[in-house]
Amino acid sequence: MSCSNEQLQALTRIGMELMHEHDLGVLLTRILSTAKSLTNSDGGGLFLVDLEAQPPELHLHLFAFDSLPRADLKRLRVPINDKSIAGHAAKTKKPVVVRDAHDLPADAVFALDPSFDERHNYRRRSMAFVPMLDHRDHLVGLLVLVNRKSDPNALLTNIEAVDRYVVSYSDDDVEIARSLGGQAAVAIENAHLWARIERMMESVVEVAVTAIDERDPATAGHSLRVAELCICLARAVDATNTGPYRDVHFSPPQLREIRFAALLHDVGKLVVSEDVLLKAKKLPPVLYERVNARFDLIRRTLELDHCLPDGASGDGDLSAALEELDEMRRTVFRANEPLIVDGDVSDSLADIAARRYRAPDGAEQPYLTSEELHYLELRRGTLDERERAQVEYHVEATRRLLSGVLWTDELKNVTTYAYGHHEKLDGTGYPRRLHAPDIPVQTRMIELCDMFDALTEADRPYKHSLSAEAAFDVLSEEANAGRIDGELLRILMESGGAA
Repeated sequence: MSCSNEQLQALTRIGMELMHEHDLGVLLTRILSTAKSLTNSDGGGLFLVDLEAQPPELHLHLFAFDSLPRADLKRLRVPINDKSIAGHAAKTKKPVVVRDAHDLPADAVFALDPSFDERHNYRRRSMAFVPMLDHRDHLVGLLVLVNRKSDPNALLTNIEAVDRYVVSYSDDDVEIARSLGGQAAVAIENAHLWARIERMMESVVEVAVTAIDERDPATAGHSLRVAELCICLARAVDATNTGPYRDVHFSPPQLREIRFAALLHDVGKLVVSEDVLLKAKKLPPVLYERVNARFDLIRRTLELDHCLPDGASGDGDLSAALEELDEMRRTVFRANEPLIVDGDVSDSLADIAARRYRAPDGAEQPYLTSEELHYLELRRGTLDERERAQVEYHVEATRRLLSGVLWTDELKNVTTYAYGHHEKLDGTGYPRRLHAPDIPVQTRMIELCDMFDALTEADRPYKHSLSAEAAFDVLSEEANAGRIDGELLRILMESGGAA
């Protein structure tokens, strides 16, 4: 092949570019434009083999004509057989070059469908059909070149221009197209492989999110909502032209990376004990049942004592004792709710715990044990320090689980972004107590969206949901205190994505 230095450099350059391109649409456009340029073709098209069709056939994915900018060839499919030139080239896996598509040799087994020329008032004359074969000699597609021009800038708008400018494709042109087609075939196979890898990653993430939802049905859908809100926020950040994020933009792969990180931010909950993860009241279920049964026993003991000869002397004394017991039980069960315990309630609980009753074995036992009192006196929420540490461990578990995934280069930051979603800008978050400079904007977005969803969704057994307006008030207090990103909060509020 006697290519010019410029053509060789172009082939080398496009080969390197194709190996790094994973977007099939971009890849096909780059292949066709390069082929047209290197061969001075007025037009061309790229067919890919559709192996799912039975029998397999060629499917036109892309075409372009300098002289026909508005040409339409949607959904064109060509059988792989000898009836058409394209089908014959695909069937034989050999290039087919024609000097004049409307004046084929008498012994040609194929024919040209003239409908394209008639529909667009165009004349296809010189044409080259070059199969794209991979390293295993499998047909991947077909590169078609139309009307090689002696003047690359000429427009073939009439037959006179065709007669004047169109020349035949040379052996060098075909070799250039074959070389490009071989590179393209490998690149297309790589793109298909990359797409399969991406689909596999999507399925892995979907399975993980499903497992999270099944483990914690009370918050099912949380990860999906956070991810959706994160993408809305990221697009709003991308569109802003004011403030500190005016120069921050996200490419489609970066948006996908953010989405994955948001979907998987709670994957570490898979290793947290269900008793803690699903705890809706302060008392663990076993202690709640124990307290409930004990107050029933105390009631029966009071009633039994009243019946003994040396028991209470009147029904009034028993009624008062039972009413007092019922009030103590109501106090205990109110304290068991995930509400803030004030000083008066704490004092009442201490008084109840100091009371004694006679157990069936005759021993004096407290109305409330020290362990039960410990849980009931929790100031906020339903978890004590030990349980909270277990829940907070889900962040470290998230890091450990996600670090074990062989992420592609475009998803290499998923673990980092998901791992930090409980960090605070002022260093009061967990697990690493990071400060603002060390917290990426992607992590800040996940944190903000996570908090908003937790505040607004009525899916938590230990709290009431807030309206979007009330949630924004809470988040504004957090931003004013320097714990979350106030600029991202402003963008989220103005975007309407959280409405």
